[in-house]
Amino acid sequence: MRLSEHRYRTISSIRGPLLFVEQVFAARMGEVVRIACPGGETAEGEILKIDGDTALIQVFGETRGLGLDADVAFTDAIRQAPLSADVIGRVFNGSFIPIDGAPMFVPEQWAPITGAPINPTARARPEEFIETGLTAIDALNTLVKGQKLPIFSSAGLPAKEMTAAIVRNARLAGGGAFVVVFVALGLPHHEYAFYMQVLAGMEGDFTAFINRAGEPVMERLLAPRFGLAVAEHLAFARGMDVLVVITDMTNYCDALREVSTAREELPGRRGYPGYMYSDLASLYERAGRIRGMPGSVTMLPVVTMPEDDITHPIPDLTGYITEGQIVLSRELHQKGVFPPVDVLPSLSRLMQRGIGSGRTRQDHRRIADLLYKQYAKGRDLRRLEAIVGREGMMGSDRLMLDFADAFERELIHQGAARRDINASLDGGIALLGRFPAEAP
Repeated sequence: MRLSEHRYRTISSIRGPLLFVEQVFAARMGEVVRIACPGGETAEGEILKIDGDTALIQVFGETRGLGLDADVAFTDAIRQAPLSADVIGRVFNGSFIPIDGAPMFVPEQWAPITGAPINPTARARPEEFIETGLTAIDALNTLVKGQKLPIFSSAGLPAKEMTAAIVRNARLAGGGAFVVVFVALGLPHHEYAFYMQVLAGMEGDFTAFINRAGEPVMERLLAPRFGLAVAEHLAFARGMDVLVVITDMTNYCDALREVSTAREELPGRRGYPGYMYSDLASLYERAGRIRGMPGSVTMLPVVTMPEDDITHPIPDLTGYITEGQIVLSRELHQKGVFPPVDVLPSLSRLMQRGIGSGRTRQDHRRIADLLYKQYAKGRDLRRLEAIVGREGMMGSDRLMLDFADAFERELIHQGAARRDINASLDGGIALLGRFPAEAP
């Protein structure tokens, strides 16, 4: 037992995964608690709320069979992440317990899962290109080292398959030490099986944290923080470029709302806690680069918009904090386009810093601008086509309609195939060359 550890047998009530412990004289928010369970096992928990001398504890695990006389040890420690280069190639659950069949590695150091905020004056500008293998992102909404670029999806769209493609195919175009940290939250069984199959087919350039739907809700809040603690270690202690992919932030925010309800806090918009903005910012703002250091943390969070509503609090607040968005389209999905990225509302605000000579290609900006220009014309003319019909339109207008169709069918759509940036840009040049429009 630690010298600072305090033990109590003063549980007043047990409500599902929640314990109420009375007569507590030394406790702090977020403190790790250990509970002696029947059969000699030990469960961990975390203090959610302190009201006078009563502490509300969320248990990470099953409380069935637990009695009011159970021994509860307050450790006087906040949750920390074990860190080592040996995390690469491993799969853990939301409590950082291995689920890949291999033993736990020996940590080289421990660090708080909340991380340390990056000094704003020490931040380097996000730049340099990260290749995802998807033309809709690489050529038209380029991802840049240190950026936070969310993917806005809707129920029924293939965000799962798109996320898997990025996890498999992302890399540095120019080579270098690169790793993907994948965090999956609240997975039903079929999604869990899908992602585990994807990870099984990958080489050792990833680390994964998988939280299943039936596991404790607090693990849904811990898993992204464990993943980011690992990412920061690999980036800033080992000089690696790290891409953090988190799916799905909607499950994270629902877990946040559930914990807030357990704390009996006043709800905000749609029942979500009023501090959800700052909580999301505490995750998203951990992405970035530090001046004078070689590593970087880049983030691609996936957000499933409830009721396809981009003004819902989760995508709305995410948009305030991040630097652009990739928007998936139900219409394109119905046409069989994969990935169904609607490039017109999509935006990468830092794209200009990651493209051009020495990064992608000198003609990248010009090709992207021309593709956007022609596609926007074609999309706009579809409304006229619905009114007057194709036969009632001018020949040049029909040509723009054909361009929009070919753009979606040949450039945005790529199925399971991976495209590097040169193939994406060359495909754009070829498409523009087939129509009587300005060419790069």
